[in-house]
Amino acid sequence: MVDLLLLPSPLLGPPVWAPVADLLGARVADTAGASTPEDVAAAYAAAGDGLRDVVLVPHSNAGLYAPLLAERLGARATVYVDAALPGDGADTALAPDRFLGLLRELADGDGLLPPWTQWWDEDDVRDLFPDASTRARVEAGEPRLPLSYFTSRVAVPAGWADRPSAYLAFGDTYADEIASAHQHGWPVTGLSGRHLHQLVAPREVAAAISDLAERLGA
Repeated sequence: MVDLLLLPSPLLGPPVWAPVADLLGARVADTAGASTPEDVAAAYAAAGDGLRDVVLVPHSNAGLYAPLLAERLGARATVYVDAALPGDGADTALAPDRFLGLLRELADGDGLLPPWTQWWDEDDVRDLFPDASTRARVEAGEPRLPLSYFTSRVAVPAGWADRPSAYLAFGDTYADEIASAHQHGWPVTGLSGRHLHQLVAPREVAAAISDLAERLGA
């Protein structure tokens, strides 16, 4: 038996993984109160305390931390779920340059960003959630991160892509990452859905995660 550790994006929080965690008996990391990459990495690592055979399951921005965390925890495998992937360098940006312009416009006078669901048009956000109550639970846990968080970088261990890894994609939002996963020879599964598909179809997503973990020998 392995221990699944679900990593939500620091922008969203544990509620995005709650239905899948219940189905898989998995632990969910919580980065509440974290405002720097160091804080986030420490919270992710703390969530792994007491776990022995760990399979990391990062979603979205959490994917950028997964290689570092896999090294720290000695993880058996990582199943990236509609997640960002770092590059090949010694560290990786938490936001691409093309996106920082938008973030600078969103930041208030104190340098704080609004909660993630307020970054986008309502028409784009509404259909991410299966119902209003689920959306309310997620939004209640969304932090306001400082702009400085996204101008920081996260360390990336050498050879990280050679560790046992797989990729679960929801649609083609992360087309570049899907292509990269294929190039690395990872198992890749695609589900038709949007970025928070684990809230819309938790059983389908839980089954796909379990299947990919098994394909990695975990």
